[in-house]
Amino acid sequence: MKEKIDIDLGSVQKTLLFPLWGRARETQKADPLLRDDKAVEIIEKIDYDFSTIDDNIDEMSQLGWVARCIHIDRTIIKFIQKHPLATIVNIGCGMDTTFERVDNGTMQWYDLDMPDTIKLRKKVIPESHRRKYLACSMFYTSWLNKINVEDNVLFIASGVLYYFDEDSIKKLFSQIMEKHPESEIIFDATPPFGMKMANKMVVKRGGMGDDSVLKWGLKRAKYLELWDQRIKVLDEYPYFQGLWNKWDLKLSTRMKLLFFDLFKISYLIHLKFEY
Repeated sequence: MKEKIDIDLGSVQKTLLFPLWGRARETQKADPLLRDDKAVEIIEKIDYDFSTIDDNIDEMSQLGWVARCIHIDRTIIKFIQKHPLATIVNIGCGMDTTFERVDNGTMQWYDLDMPDTIKLRKKVIPESHRRKYLACSMFYTSWLNKINVEDNVLFIASGVLYYFDEDSIKKLFSQIMEKHPESEIIFDATPPFGMKMANKMVVKRGGMGDDSVLKWGLKRAKYLELWDQRIKVLDEYPYFQGLWNKWDLKLSTRMKLLFFDLFKISYLIHLKFEY
């Protein structure tokens, strides 16, 4: 039996284990909404007490991570159908395995995260000629000069941006627009009251520290267009559309999913940065 890989992450970086666990658990179901065999492989390799997640995260929270992946996968697939040589930049990648699910064989892919997270990634997911790692804070934007671009660029930020304050996100968007006009970004958001709910339900119940709480709540995507005239909203949609009527889910879960969608407590935003 191979020795498991030890992990040593900061409390914010530890939140990457939640979606990893969620994807693995979904894959192991008889009729999964999402197949992520790489997530299962990673869960089995690393040395971490996942009982802190298993015992405290409910069905709805796990579905949230899965639903987010489904929507982002679809967006990437549509983007690379239009731009086969596209560059995809996964901001705050954590232990994400989207590349394995959507690779078209020609795109360029960059996974960006803090050095301790990238160090762990390298132990379980090696780089390749089309998949490179950027070990730095997303706010040290010199990384924008390191990505190779042959076609258009799509940035994805899954479960990341709401951990930081609004001013920091504004500056990040501004730097991206300056360096890569006409690029796009997809990310998830929550309104202020949704942020409070998430902090109570997921972060603290999952055994994380207080410095892992969400910090940025956004009521409507259209507010982002007020930041800069170059920001255009392409799409905005709830997490759970099409899932709350699945009969194999608990009734209580289905009602929660419907509630979250009706009041847009968790949703995704797709932007384009124009000239």
